[in-house]
Amino acid sequence: MPPRRVVTGRSKEPRKRFAEELRLLRAQKGDSLRKLGEVLGWDASLFGKMESGKTIGSPEVVEALAQHYGAEEWLLTLWELAVGDPTQFLEQYRRYMALEQEAMSLWQYSVSAPPGLLQTPGYAREALTTGVKGEKLDQQVEARIGRRKLLEGDDAPPFRVILSEAVLRTRLRDPQEWRKQLEYLMEAAERPNITLHVLPFSAGPHGLMNTDTMFLRLLDGHTVAYTENDDRGELIQENGRVEGLQRRYDAMRDLALSPAESRKFIIRILEEVPCEPSI
Repeated sequence: MPPRRVVTGRSKEPRKRFAEELRLLRAQKGDSLRKLGEVLGWDASLFGKMESGKTIGSPEVVEALAQHYGAEEWLLTLWELAVGDPTQFLEQYRRYMALEQEAMSLWQYSVSAPPGLLQTPGYAREALTTGVKGEKLDQQVEARIGRRKLLEGDDAPPFRVILSEAVLRTRLRDPQEWRKQLEYLMEAAERPNITLHVLPFSAGPHGLMNTDTMFLRLLDGHTVAYTENDDRGELIQENGRVEGLQRRYDAMRDLALSPAESRKFIIRILEEVPCEPSI
């Protein structure tokens, strides 16, 4: 059997491939980074970071690039693949992130922080700062925020989240960034595919007090769970263990506030956050 031919030497990882294609498109058009910035109206350094893989840019920037290069359909598709590329996440999370992209429905309990799917850039940056810095921090923030795309659009899967009251009481150091996070939670709760509950401290002890827990229902009807605490995360696929966690989740949901009551609860918390001082 003849050796298999390599069709291209380009990366098979979506994020790296996206950066490679941007470099190639610009070279073919003969643009400098400076000229690209002048034509499209963004700082040239942004395009340099995109071509080096430090960032994948916003959908608005990518759409402008796609139109400029005459590559509207496939460049945007490649960007969407880059957004969901599991290689951009820490290794211990990659299997879970891949399954998350396939989920038909999701439900979660959060102990002390908003779910990654509902975090603002400011929250994600402060939360991740303790573990990484510099370019790695920028990439991890972008990767986390990119996950939010899963819950957007007409075909977004249903997502039910229960937030412990501790999530709403543990503020960011920057009051304005904390305000943005609370406002984003309220905005997300208005979407038809998202149901948000608050579990008040008055609910008392329950079966998932110290463990963030996410459930994913996959295309084959099988449900998996992912649990996480300060020390480790674990993907759980055994039916018995998953069912046990679901029973605890259901019992806890019965103790939580209704979506309408939860919204009022968040509004009260939001009213306690200092407003930006007027000039």
